[in-house]
Amino acid sequence: MTTVRREAFGRMPPEEGGGEVEKFVLQSDSVRVEILSYGCIITTLETQDRDGHFSDVVLGFDTLEGYTRKHPFFGAVVGRVANRIAQGRFSLDGKEYQLFINNGPNSLHGGAKGFDKVLWSSQVLPNGVRFFRLSPDGEEGYPGDLKVWVTYTLSGRELAINYQAQTSKTTPISLTNHSYFNLAGQGSRDVYDHEISIEADSYLPVDDTKIPTGEVAAVQGTAFDLRRPVELGKHLQKFHLDGFDHNFCLHQGQDRRLVARVFHPPTGRTMEVHTTQPGVQFYTGNNLDGSLKGKGAATYPKHSALCLETQNWPDAVNKPHFPNVLLHPGEEYNHTTWLVFSTA
Repeated sequence: MTTVRREAFGRMPPEEGGGEVEKFVLQSDSVRVEILSYGCIITTLETQDRDGHFSDVVLGFDTLEGYTRKHPFFGAVVGRVANRIAQGRFSLDGKEYQLFINNGPNSLHGGAKGFDKVLWSSQVLPNGVRFFRLSPDGEEGYPGDLKVWVTYTLSGRELAINYQAQTSKTTPISLTNHSYFNLAGQGSRDVYDHEISIEADSYLPVDDTKIPTGEVAAVQGTAFDLRRPVELGKHLQKFHLDGFDHNFCLHQGQDRRLVARVFHPPTGRTMEVHTTQPGVQFYTGNNLDGSLKGKGAATYPKHSALCLETQNWPDAVNKPHFPNVLLHPGEEYNHTTWLVFSTA
C-alpha cells in the first residue's frame, strides 16, 4: 500500500515566473521518496538497513534555493538529451542544429535550461505522481514541439520511473534521472565500501572531453569489467582510476532487465537497477568537491556518491552505429527504469 501526499515546497524567483513548486511524498512500508514539480527532482529517498533503520540515500538540498542555483543535477530529470553531444551540433534531414555549449566544447544534459530547470505540471496517481511539460519547438536549439510525461510510482520496495514523449518534428531524445546515491546515507564521506556490478559486456571509450570515440570496446580484461561485484575503492586503486564517467552498453531490447546492482555491506542496503534503456552512465561523483552545502549541512566531497543514469548512448545523434536516438512524429518514446531496494 502506497500513500501519496502533496505539499508546498517553495516559490520560483520572480524572474523565473514565480510559480509554486510542490513536493510529492510517496510512501510504502519500506521506501519513502520525495519528488518536486521543479525538474521532477527526487530530493529524498529513504530506505531501510538490515536492522530496519531508515536513512536518506540520495544527495540534495533542504530548500528550493539549493536546486535553483547551480548544482550537478542532483536528483533531476535531464533532457531533451541526457549526457553529451559533441560541440553541441548535429544534422537532421540536411539541416544543421546548434545547441548551447555548457560542458567544455560540448552540450550536456539539455543545455543552458534543460528539463531539470523548469516547472512541470503534476497529477497525483493512486500510487505515484505524473509530471507533464511541453518543450516548445526550438527550445535550447532542439527541433519540434515535444510533449513529455514523467511518471513516478512506488510499489513496496520498487520505485518505477517511466518516460513518455511525442514530437511534432523529428528530434533526438534521451531522458534519465540523475540521482546521486550513497547507501550508507547521504552525507557519508565516500562510496568506496560499496560493491557494484554492471551487466555489460562492452563500454564506450571517450576522448578528453568525455565524448565517445565511436569504438564499442569489450570490458573483458579491463577496469570496466564489472560483471562480477567489485568493491569500489579497492577497484579504483587497483586500476589507478580517478573514477568512472562512462557509458556501459546494455543488452539491446525493449524488455525490462536487471542492469546494475549496488550493495553496501555495513548496512546491508542493496539497490538493483532494472531498465528498458540501451545504456547506463556510471558516474562516481568525480566533480564533487565539498563546496556545496547539502541536506542537514552535509558537504559532498569527491566520490561521496554514485550515479547510474539509464539512457541512450552519449552523442548517439552523431554516431549512426549507436542505438537510434531519434523520435519521429507519430511515434512514442517510452522507457522505464525501476529501482528495487532490499537488504542482505
